[in-house]
Amino acid sequence: MVRLLCVLALSLGFFTPPPPCHARIYTNHWAVRIAGGAAVAERIAEKYGYRNMGQIGDLKDHYHFFHSRTIKRSTLSSRGRHSFISMEPKVEWIQQQVVKRRIKRDYKQAPPLSLSSHTHSSLTFPSNIFYNDAKWSSMWYIHCNDDVHNCQSDMNIMGAWKRGYTGKGVVVTILDDGIERNHPDLAQNYDHQASFDVNGNDLDPMPRYDATNENKHGTRCAGEVAASANNSHCIVGIAYNARIGGVRMLDGDVTDMVEAKSLSLQPQHIDIYSASWGPDDDGKTVDGPAALARQAFENGIRMGRKGRGSIFVWASGNGGRSRDHCSCDGYTNSIYTISISSTAESGRKPWYLEECSSTLTTTYSSGENYDRKIITTDLRHRCTDSHTGTSASAPMAAAIIALALEANPLLTWRDVQHIIVKTSRAGHLSAPDWKTNAAGYNVSHLYGFGLMDAEAMVKEAERWKQLPSQHVPPQHVCVESADRQIRTIRPEHVVRSVYKATGCTDNPNHHVIYLEHVVVRITITHPRRGDLSINLTSPSGTKSQLLANRLFDHSMEGFKNWEFMTTHCWGEKAAGDWVLEIYDSPSQLRSQKVPGKLKEWSLVLYGTSVHPYSSLRSMSVETRSTDAVAPTDEEFTEEYNGPCDSECNEHGCEGPGPHHCINCLHYFLKFKNNTRMCVSECPSGFFRDDKKRCKKCSSLCETCMGSRSDQCTTCRPGFHLNEGSHTCVASCGDAFYLDHDSNICRRCPENCKKCTTSNFCTECKQGTSLQGNKCQMTCDAGSYYNGHRRICERCHRACATCAGTGIEACTKCADGYLLEDWRCVSTCSNGYYLSEQTTDGGQVQRSCKKCDHSCYECLGPGERNCSSCVSGYNLEVGACVVSTICKDGQYMSGHGKCRLCDATCLECTGPEREDCTSCPSTRLFDEGACVIRCQRGRYAMGRECHRCHHTCHECTDEGPDNC
Repeated sequence: MVRLLCVLALSLGFFTPPPPCHARIYTNHWAVRIAGGAAVAERIAEKYGYRNMGQIGDLKDHYHFFHSRTIKRSTLSSRGRHSFISMEPKVEWIQQQVVKRRIKRDYKQAPPLSLSSHTHSSLTFPSNIFYNDAKWSSMWYIHCNDDVHNCQSDMNIMGAWKRGYTGKGVVVTILDDGIERNHPDLAQNYDHQASFDVNGNDLDPMPRYDATNENKHGTRCAGEVAASANNSHCIVGIAYNARIGGVRMLDGDVTDMVEAKSLSLQPQHIDIYSASWGPDDDGKTVDGPAALARQAFENGIRMGRKGRGSIFVWASGNGGRSRDHCSCDGYTNSIYTISISSTAESGRKPWYLEECSSTLTTTYSSGENYDRKIITTDLRHRCTDSHTGTSASAPMAAAIIALALEANPLLTWRDVQHIIVKTSRAGHLSAPDWKTNAAGYNVSHLYGFGLMDAEAMVKEAERWKQLPSQHVPPQHVCVESADRQIRTIRPEHVVRSVYKATGCTDNPNHHVIYLEHVVVRITITHPRRGDLSINLTSPSGTKSQLLANRLFDHSMEGFKNWEFMTTHCWGEKAAGDWVLEIYDSPSQLRSQKVPGKLKEWSLVLYGTSVHPYSSLRSMSVETRSTDAVAPTDEEFTEEYNGPCDSECNEHGCEGPGPHHCINCLHYFLKFKNNTRMCVSECPSGFFRDDKKRCKKCSSLCETCMGSRSDQCTTCRPGFHLNEGSHTCVASCGDAFYLDHDSNICRRCPENCKKCTTSNFCTECKQGTSLQGNKCQMTCDAGSYYNGHRRICERCHRACATCAGTGIEACTKCADGYLLEDWRCVSTCSNGYYLSEQTTDGGQVQRSCKKCDHSCYECLGPGERNCSSCVSGYNLEVGACVVSTICKDGQYMSGHGKCRLCDATCLECTGPEREDCTSCPSTRLFDEGACVIRCQRGRYAMGRECHRCHHTCHECTDEGPDNC
């Protein structure tokens, strides 16, 4: 019955299956891994009737294949001649793509509240920072003061700005439903290289517009990050000089391949990917990234940002009302993502918030109905003051991370997470479970390590020394031996399993002493998954709730190798007894006859074998508990005898990193804390001098030849190089135009005051006038300037004004003439009608407008005003209707002509043998083709071929009993 409902829903064109429908929805897109390169992939695609749509994002040897003759959305996986592709020796893996349900993490309406109104105090902010943007005074989450009621603690964003950090040189991309790239607050910082339309397979991420403004989500998130400052419009982005891109990927079928393409877009150009979506927050779903998306994550942290690792920021989820738990979301539960929680302006828990041990940190968002929401950009060039949910929190975090990356572009993906852990603070955030772990960090299941602090992050980034290597992934991860003792999970009882971990001491390449992320990989069978809760206690006594009861989760699937992750043991020691506790709280809706079972579990420990922080740096954690453990002897370094980094020269090193070199092989970069790092090339914003030093360019230069402002060779994002002065300017000004390809302000042609290209003037200098696209000597009305003869000549008699000779060059028609497709005519031609429009000044403008394509002649616009018809159409009550009716064995082409079907079809929609819609009595219908007999694995019934039961190789009828 469920399968029937799904098929019916698809046939009626529902975009998303209705709630009862849990069947897989297969698309006509495939992901294929093919060895040998693009030419081999192209040959194989053509051989089996596929179209090769290109490489999947940045995943090498992975290709997107499309098959036009396969049903677009089906509850059955596709079979046919094209499926034999899997037998090709070069095809290593193939997967038909399945639709995945993904939800944007804003919300529509809060639950009813007894308190219906609330009065806000007016905000005050430092008088030395002010912006003319319309909503600046209402941006409470940026300029919040401790002495203002209900505005107790802010994220110190202005403190980071005062230190000069605004996101310059950092690229952030919003993975969502598109962004309005021409929005006045986004256009200046828009980065086309960081953008793509995965849904439409083109370069433009503009959202699809409709009456409901459904696709506003990405534009709202983008404004929080990088809305331009001081442009008198809307808001100020937290990283208002960062470059912002958008990926349109949620406005269509979301598949594993769609996610992988989005997550691996331009990983050497994009620094931060921000995602405010995920699996359904309905309290019953357990879902996460599939094979391609997982590989995109792993490739990103391993190779993105020139090996420093892409930064993936994720909204933790809005399932609070459904009692959801974000540990059942494999995206926020991943070590590769920074999971962001929300708090209301009061510091209280928002009603929509989920809690779990994988959350790393928190930013502001909406709360109850009386709490203020987030102000940001909106569709159709507007602003909104109602952005909500954890959707609003993730872009804020991405923007704050952009400030830290500007302060230190060499930070790795793990450096960023460490800095967040060290600088986030509990402050005024209200939670019942705040605890201090053995490393001295305050942590909560609601808020992770607390509210982000932008100023503290940029200060930490300025003096940061790169972390020692983490053993990750997947061949360098400490996976403790699995405990495979099967234990029965009895109702109202606790199953307790203790594992004595060593941190892989027997393998130096996998040895972990100091923890970062801890993962529990677990397999459980259970008659009702929502009755389970799971806790993990570290050797230091820190307890993490990996799973809470979920009221709406009635699934009998349990967990199969599901990974629960906790950050709560960050900085603690790995070795010792780890205690796993599983509690079963049976509901009345469940049968008590079949108990659950813990089949196996194992620990996956991520971290380092040496202390992550240098003994030369402060070992205290500001704003933390003063009871943090003191450094031990093993945390101080001894004389180093190991291998040196490849950037060190023959004089050796004092440690394994590029900052430990005694002298550099190529160049060195000096930091504000008087430390230096060896690099193969000077980074963006620096030039190399004759002493092998990377010296800082002028503040607006991206690259330069020297430190002066007139020695720029390229400019920071948002600025352009003036080709005459070699300075970087915010706008080109008069007599110059912007060459977008080179980002250079070039001189306009002679006589142009303003222009758009080297041969297209838009405004002229005094004494000349615009003739077409050139500035020519001013001529009298009815004349134009002939550039070859250098004289004014008369226009055609039909023109009042013109740009050249002939009737086609008219720009305004003379009295008695009408403008028709840029020509001036005395009467409207066939296919055009006379249109009269009154201007604001009361003048009547007459012109010829084109009829509907079906009309030969017409009286007005639209298909109901025809007076005669083109060939193949008949006139019926003012409308031209198709007069051709095709016979059996024919179909109507796009030009209204009858064409022959394939010989096997009775009726069809096209010329191919797979285009049949019905068959002659001698043949059977099989997925668009008319066949003499059903292929193996299918049976005939009702003159159609049907798929056998999945247990049958061949069958005579449906069901497992007819194999």
